[in-house]
Amino acid sequence: MPWTSSWSRRWITRCGPQSGDDATRALILTGSGKIFCAGVDLYRVVKEGAPYAERFLPALSAMFLRLFSFPKPVVAAVNGHAIAGGCVMACAADYRLMSGGKGTIGVPELKVGVPFPLVAIEILRFAVTSGHLQELVFVGKTYEPVAAAQHRLIDEVVDGAELLDRARAIAERLATEPVARFRITKQQLRRPVLDAIVRHDDETAGAVIRGWQDPATLAAIDAYLKATLR
Repeated sequence: MPWTSSWSRRWITRCGPQSGDDATRALILTGSGKIFCAGVDLYRVVKEGAPYAERFLPALSAMFLRLFSFPKPVVAAVNGHAIAGGCVMACAADYRLMSGGKGTIGVPELKVGVPFPLVAIEILRFAVTSGHLQELVFVGKTYEPVAAAQHRLIDEVVDGAELLDRARAIAERLATEPVARFRITKQQLRRPVLDAIVRHDDETAGAVIRGWQDPATLAAIDAYLKATLR
């Protein structure tokens, strides 16, 4: 099984002080249209089954981990729905803006019928206050912008027309800090999360993959898609 604590340790080391581009001062994440990110392709999960789950779950966690470990400022400009993996991506950022409107954000994984990868849970634990975390994860409710801010899923609600301008202003402000000082401080803040992933990945990784591969899980995903995305 490729998804082990040694895998996590390799990724954490690889995502350490290097950003891959010294000219890059900050990163802004956003989507197009009415969706920031709606999560993984559940149709493909159902269609390709167990072999696909074994390939995509490590890749998904690697992406989350690399984003969370990025040593320079990351601002999420959530322009619409940020569901499941999209919510985790936003929570991995250093500052989260969401446009006002009908977009929602949350992690309905348990409602869909799938377990969370450890990396996703640890990112949510870091981003969301403990008083709201269990409601977020166990109930699987999604929140409109004002409620999302109250639950600390986002930091600020802005008008949609101003979203990118405000994101750039935040990114530029964070990027005024000396690169090395920002990187060290960010590592210090996030080190407990990275350490927890390294310590506990072996305990849960196999169970998570088997959970996604279980025929009952695939049937539950299919039922969710038919009921929710008609």
